[in-house]
Amino acid sequence: MNEDSLKKLINVGESETLEFKSSLSDINKIVEDVSAFANSKGGKIIIGVSNSGKILGVEIGKDTIEKLTNKIVSNTEPKIYPSIRMEETNSRKIIIIEISEAEDKPVFAFGRAFKRVGKSTVKMSKEEIEKIILRRKKVYWDEQICEGASLKDIDEEKVKQFLRKATSERRLEIDENIPVKEALEKLELMKDGKLTNAAILLFGKNPQRFFLQAQV
Repeated sequence: MNEDSLKKLINVGESETLEFKSSLSDINKIVEDVSAFANSKGGKIIIGVSNSGKILGVEIGKDTIEKLTNKIVSNTEPKIYPSIRMEETNSRKIIIIEISEAEDKPVFAFGRAFKRVGKSTVKMSKEEIEKIILRRKKVYWDEQICEGASLKDIDEEKVKQFLRKATSERRLEIDENIPVKEALEKLELMKDGKLTNAAILLFGKNPQRFFLQAQV
């Protein structure tokens, strides 16, 4: 990147994809920013520039880049290997860390996951992390275990009615007289002996006990 392009980038100011750090003193925050960019759209961290965009420069020793790289790699999970380079502008040296959006999300820094919201790096909530993991595993809500539900919550007559109708109209080959548990297993509405959310929505005696609202 030539000096003019670098100045233009800095003049744009901090954004969802650009973060300024005045120095390497708060290295942990830099690692958290790496997590945030990896979990979002990717981005750049420029070290040696104030929040207002003033170029301060940073002292760079022979092993500065190596130590910074090791700090990021050893404290991110999955490990992030960003592009790190030194640039010079206004006769001052700065460091640019470039992070790509991660394919394997969420990326944790020091055991916590972060995301980018506007100009800020913020900690992701437990719910946000769970959604990302479920999306990654392609596990849909209706396939998840309905915590606290048991066969006592299933309306046996509803199951039999469905089997009778499905047998006559869809040629489903499941005997309506088999035990409810076996029927639900054949319909893939149980996992490891536990009811799924779909089982309660379809055949529950009182689905509202588990879900205040649900939409298909």
